[in-house]
Amino acid sequence: MNIELPRKLQSRIFDHLQASYPNEGGGFLFGSLRDDTVIIEDVIPVENVFASEEQYHRYAMTPQDWMRLEDEAEARGLSLVGYYHSHPDSPAFPSDYDRDHALPNFAYLITSVMRGSAIDMRGWRLVPDRSQFESEPVLLREF
Repeated sequence: MNIELPRKLQSRIFDHLQASYPNEGGGFLFGSLRDDTVIIEDVIPVENVFASEEQYHRYAMTPQDWMRLEDEAEARGLSLVGYYHSHPDSPAFPSDYDRDHALPNFAYLITSVMRGSAIDMRGWRLVPDRSQFESEPVLLREF
């Protein structure tokens, strides 16, 4: 499976996650699935509601955010196809916490934000038995 992401949306993700530093930031990926490619068509930042003293390494949203954004995607003819978040001062690899809270069939974009600068974005997908993530290529496009 590939993840296709317009460069302008990668820039929006980076801007959001850099602004969230030193805490984790995140949001949803709106798009569609074509053949074996997840096509990202919009990104929606979502406020981190985890306890403030833990936001430097944890991210959470409310169930109301999830429902609202699912409805918004549907109204726009899109689907929630994934989720993005940052790892402040850490590599762009999923943590055990990420695995425990991930859903199969979603694309995950994790961005390493080191000292306030987004330096690496990687794509991931949880395997069906939830035992691990598999790396997914992120294909950047110009439009």
